[in-house]
Amino acid sequence: MKKILALVLALVLSLSLAAAEDLKVIRVGATAAPHAEILESEAVTAKLAELGYKLDVVVYDGYVLENPAVSDGTDMANYFQHQPYLDSYNATVDEKDQLVGAFSVHYEPFGIYSDSLKSLEELKDGAYIGVPNDPSNETRALLLLAAVGLISVPEGANAESVLTKYDITDEMNPRGFKFEEVAAELLPSTLPDYDIAVINGNYAIDAGLKPAVDALALEASDSAFAVLYANVVAVRAEDVDSEWLAALKTALTTEEARQYMNDTYAGGVVPTF
Repeated sequence: MKKILALVLALVLSLSLAAAEDLKVIRVGATAAPHAEILESEAVTAKLAELGYKLDVVVYDGYVLENPAVSDGTDMANYFQHQPYLDSYNATVDEKDQLVGAFSVHYEPFGIYSDSLKSLEELKDGAYIGVPNDPSNETRALLLLAAVGLISVPEGANAESVLTKYDITDEMNPRGFKFEEVAAELLPSTLPDYDIAVINGNYAIDAGLKPAVDALALEASDSAFAVLYANVVAVRAEDVDSEWLAALKTALTTEEARQYMNDTYAGGVVPTF
């Protein structure tokens, strides 16, 4: 009996391995949290397997390498950025290397964090504020600082504008805050160097911060930011109508995927589907 059971188990295992080997591979570049975690969740991988696919997730640090890796064909897609960031990338490359935001998956509220303060009311005049150094995210950071009343921004500036600290005049910054532009991925680890810092949701999560709990202020999830800054899956234009991309979209936008995001990130990742 034991021999028969062992043979049956071996047969099941071999059939499972054979089935797994038959799955077509989708290679996707992503930042570690939450993007790679979402891609590698049971909610996504099980659905993809049903559709005949499996993922090869390539985890990147920072925001620099993901888009070129799709442009040159190293990766088939990436999942780490919002459309304004993708637009800024496309503006720097030849048309043949430009990418398309195929569909959105989730939104990560930007937050204001501090290693030393319990509330923004404690912030002193002349304080040091860390902001991301890439154009789209620095714009977003400055608009959030304006939304909570710490500074003002040029008249007419909105979520689709491009702003840097040099656009904030002395009149717009009466409390004399000093802005430090820092690579977005470094802001969580350098948070003690600033009185406050404005941090991307994915890097906050990756550093163990809980946006809905630890942030001194968060973007409103029903604001224009939630639409404009929704994180997208980006691909080459010729892959927009591919079967593998349709399968990836299906897997990332199921009710099970929505539940995984809500349960795992508690407000730090908001599904957009």
